[in-house]
Amino acid sequence: MNILVLGAGAWGTALSIHLAARHQITLWTRSQTHLDEMSLRHMNQRYLPGYDLPESIRVTTQLDSAIKQIELILITVPVSGLRDVLKQLTALNCVLPLILACKGLEAISAKLPHQIVSDVYSPTALYGVLSGPSFAQEIAQGLPAALTLASHDQHFATMIAGKIHTTYLRIYASSDVIGVEIAGALKNVIAIAAGIADGMAFGNNARAALITRGLAEITRLGVALGGCQETFMGLAGVGDLILTCTGDLSRNRRVGILLSSGLHLPEILSQIGHVTEGVYTASEAHTFAGRHGIDMPVTETVYRILYEKTPVQDAIQAMLQREPKSEICQ
Repeated sequence: MNILVLGAGAWGTALSIHLAARHQITLWTRSQTHLDEMSLRHMNQRYLPGYDLPESIRVTTQLDSAIKQIELILITVPVSGLRDVLKQLTALNCVLPLILACKGLEAISAKLPHQIVSDVYSPTALYGVLSGPSFAQEIAQGLPAALTLASHDQHFATMIAGKIHTTYLRIYASSDVIGVEIAGALKNVIAIAAGIADGMAFGNNARAALITRGLAEITRLGVALGGCQETFMGLAGVGDLILTCTGDLSRNRRVGILLSSGLHLPEILSQIGHVTEGVYTASEAHTFAGRHGIDMPVTETVYRILYEKTPVQDAIQAMLQREPKSEICQ
């Protein structure tokens, strides 16, 4: 297939490297300087250093020429940039099928990626969402991984999953778009909490408890919004949550570790240098939880630290003093 990857960050570059073994890949970046750097080094030194770009990958800034003879568009820009990219495609009268590989909620609207597609691109667009436990560096390295591809069109999900499935990157088709998107967005918030716990040396027991209770609140919200409970027990749910809460490559977990050290958020984001979706998603998740009456204490604690500037120690102490809940089956 001829695939256009929109977004030359770490994730877009890693997927391009992986897919180039089977498909013709065009990688788009909005920055001419970034394009020049990649062309000179044959590597995305800025976002994914150490991994050569296959010679077959074409890198461009010209979106109008890039969409010609393309069969599928894979969007990896942050959710904050999704609306703008879709507007550019719409202005070019593009009606190609999309795969959304971005995780989070849009800050200005609290909308999920597929809802932004309906707003801007086309309410009848053929699209899927790709999510699951996956660090860009490991995908670029060719290490084994497994992801979920969800679409309301089951034939489309199954067909595209087959096209991008390889020995080392297994793709599982799903029909639960909302569940996959909610799981991918909210796990970043829980990962910030996990980073705080790790930074405060709470230990493995506390981390396991936090991941488990975090999964429970993600599931509660996801089901309330129309997701399937089974999705949260799969790759896009518990799989991605465990990886993001425990892996040293997790940017959101790193935010939590730095918060626990006393650094302020602007300093942290500047130090990390990449988009950390959990910071922005925490605010929207807090709003969603209130709107739907969903109890989300871990998310609420992260929100208070990030947006109400509650000292980390005070916020954690307040959460630990909550009345215990029951896990008895109803």
